[in-house]
Amino acid sequence: MHGSLVDRLRVELDALREQGLFKEERVLQGPQGAEILVGGRRVLNFCANNYLGLASDPRVVEASRRTLDRWAYGLSSVRFICGTTELHRELERELADFLGLEDCLLYAACFDANGGVFEPLLDADAALITDQLNHASIIDGVRLCKARRSIYRHADMDDLARRLEEAADARLRMIVTDGVFSMDGDYARLPEICDLAEKHDALVLVDESHATGFTGPTGRGTHEKLGVMGRVDLITTTLGKALGGGLGGCTAGPAEVVAWLRQKSRPYLFSNSLPPVVCGATLEVLRILREDPAPLRTLDANQRRLRAGLRELGFDVDPGEHPIVPVHFRRHGNDALMAQGVARDLLDEGIYCIGFGFPVVPKGQARIRLQASAAHTPDHVERCLEAFGKVGRRHGAI
Repeated sequence: MHGSLVDRLRVELDALREQGLFKEERVLQGPQGAEILVGGRRVLNFCANNYLGLASDPRVVEASRRTLDRWAYGLSSVRFICGTTELHRELERELADFLGLEDCLLYAACFDANGGVFEPLLDADAALITDQLNHASIIDGVRLCKARRSIYRHADMDDLARRLEEAADARLRMIVTDGVFSMDGDYARLPEICDLAEKHDALVLVDESHATGFTGPTGRGTHEKLGVMGRVDLITTTLGKALGGGLGGCTAGPAEVVAWLRQKSRPYLFSNSLPPVVCGATLEVLRILREDPAPLRTLDANQRRLRAGLRELGFDVDPGEHPIVPVHFRRHGNDALMAQGVARDLLDEGIYCIGFGFPVVPKGQARIRLQASAAHTPDHVERCLEAFGKVGRRHGAI
């Protein structure tokens, strides 16, 4: 049986490589940043979730050291046994306040937050309506609950309205959406979603992983940017992107809901506490955000120039205003192989980025997902555009 399994997987792995769908892992030889060391070379990094450039910020590193000295390395326990510190509760209060909700609880990752929020809240008498392009963690979390489930076409408010009408007999209705869709960088239509939720007496849950810390005037997220703070019931988000880039996630919402999740959410109950050093670093990031909005302006300027420059070169780039800038290859034959080949040659030109294909994105929609950072300088962006022009012409992409 062992040999049979290995032989089958070998064939399937070879097929992934031939289709351009095999995900190589490049090894970094130093810290995360706008410039990284890979294969002994310094290259510009345009595909990290390090939106504010804080992953290696000296202030965050120093806060981590201070926290390590005081609280040590780990707690060897789950929260309800002996794994809750004053630091965890302080961070939960700060995050709830930042997100504009009553309370918050921490998870090891936002994947766990999404995996642990639906099952405790939604039983067989409930209905859950979810966007077609929601993140894989939402899809997995939804599968764990007993609620009736329906999927509405991406950002199609007429379809969402129909799904809500079909769920009129449910005891509880919940709409679930990403605030920003991670492969396209487009925003959920939250004002319209909240209007429909209020009309049909439904809850709204938004995953803000690609928004928290840098979207909106003060970085609070998509709900701040789109003017619906106070109308979103639940938020799940990550500490592992803009908020320092380590790990960790959270669910924020009404105090009673958070209290119930503390009692019933399995990823929370049965996972070790978030390491104190992550809590201390994230608290420092929140302090920085309160005192210095300049990185938000830098990030916006960088994404605007990057997106406009790629479109000027002739690349297939959607309009938008998020730091996620997808470069599509849907006009070409084998789009996945094209995306992989362009990304590989860009690395030779000193630009680190990754080609995405199925199942990360639908078949026929392979792309390179670029991500601007506040740590990028104008020169970094221009060097990226120069390399894209050179490699794109070589591959016939432009």
